Amino acid sequence: MPPTTDRVAPHELKLRRIFDAPRELVWQAWTRPEMLIAWFGSPEWPAVETEQDLRPGGVWRACLRSPTEGRLLWQGGVYHEVVPPERLVFSFKWESDDHEDGTPVETQVTVLLTETPDGRTQMDFTQRGLKSEQSLAGHRHGWTGTFGRLDQWLRIHTDNQ
Repeated sequence: MPPTTDRVAPHELKLRRIFDAPRELVWQAWTRPEMLIAWFGSPEWPAVETEQDLRPGGVWRACLRSPTEGRLLWQGGVYHEVVPPERLVFSFKWESDDHEDGTPVETQVTVLLTETPDGRTQMDFTQRGLKSEQSLAGHRHGWTGTFGRLDQWLRIHTDNQ
């Protein structure tokens, strides 16, 4: 199902996706490095490395690489809430300042996973603290592509269960 987008306030991104997969599998996809590496990042910038210390106060990092340019983009943050299998809250910040939008800022990401009555998973994703409309548009594009990759990954892994 394609994502729906709802901007509640300037510089806040809200995305909702319904995945044809059980909530536990979607949770694992977010929280197991060997699964995260398979889908994280947009098609233009897939992840080539991920690190996770999945606990409140634990650090996460991911490296995205452009297949066409070979350029690397590191991002990371700190987990604030880890409530299996329903809620992840973490900070997000690019590690370099060579983005079109200038110096990166720390934002907060919340991922809520809810099981639907038919056994699918609703994911409500919010990223707060984006500093400009340009940043909001860039993150919307990146996360939308990323969640498309997650949907494809889940379909393969749900079919194999």
